[in-house]
Amino acid sequence: MGDKFQPACMATLRKRDGKLERLIKSIHLSRPENYLSIYQSGCNFSCRKCHSWDFSQKVTGDWFSVEELLTICRYYEKQVTLIEPRNKATAWHAGESCRCCGQCVINGEKSPMCPGVLEPEQIILSPQGYGPARNIVAFTGGDLTCRAQFYAEFTQQVKAETRLWILIETNGLGLTPKNLDKLQKAGVDAFWLDIKAYDDKAHNWLTGCTNQWILELPKEILQRGFVLEVLSLYIPDLVETDQLRQIAELLCSASAEIPFTILAFFPEYKMMNFRVPTLDEMLEAYTAAKNVGLKNVRLGNIGVFAKTQSEVEKVIEMTGTAG
Repeated sequence: MGDKFQPACMATLRKRDGKLERLIKSIHLSRPENYLSIYQSGCNFSCRKCHSWDFSQKVTGDWFSVEELLTICRYYEKQVTLIEPRNKATAWHAGESCRCCGQCVINGEKSPMCPGVLEPEQIILSPQGYGPARNIVAFTGGDLTCRAQFYAEFTQQVKAETRLWILIETNGLGLTPKNLDKLQKAGVDAFWLDIKAYDDKAHNWLTGCTNQWILELPKEILQRGFVLEVLSLYIPDLVETDQLRQIAELLCSASAEIPFTILAFFPEYKMMNFRVPTLDEMLEAYTAAKNVGLKNVRLGNIGVFAKTQSEVEKVIEMTGTAG
């Protein structure tokens, strides 16, 4: 990583004075997820398409102990404006309460797209815009769940002193049965699993790792009582409708209720020469995922493939939402 290459678990996780510390790029209330996000430096994947490569593939940020992160979580809990039940400890459910437009605060009127759930007093400004503060703290950015002890210690302390739900955004590589059991015992509530590809060859090219165990995770995660949501990218000429349909079938075999987000790829990092998907391609993928029986499917990064008002309206007409 950087000028010298080291495994992420060595470069961005350390033990100091007997306590584990994690290298963190930033911590803030994120939009549109509307929860406290801890952006981690260093990752056990080397994704060619990573949009966080400037800190997931580099040693950058500040060292935080579990105790220091707990202090931040305690402070955040005092700012919470929306209490969610555990089954909504996801990014998926954020859109049910707020579209993060800020119109109710800026103009004093709710937008036509507003769910109408919250009062203006529940909407606050964060570095990424307006929205509520939900009672969730999430690890995002890089992923080191292969070193589950750090996340277990964090969860145990946060659960002991706050009422925040714990969500881990993950590529799944580190979620072995042993680590899943450790995180379950510690009290982790939810996972946001990013399945990069169904085809193992494509997955290996994208990430440098096999996906054989990752494809087992939906059922393994649900069997342990975690809340689960899944996302995958539509990447033209690499991960298209056929693979997204297979991922949807995999999820449906575990539970038809699993929320599944199909994100539109946009050029980044080592994949600048790949094009973005078209509107028709995204809608085709959405239809394929719905047709296998998944009940909760949505499209993301709408602005990447829906460039005009009429195209946005077509997305809303077919999917019921604009992302």
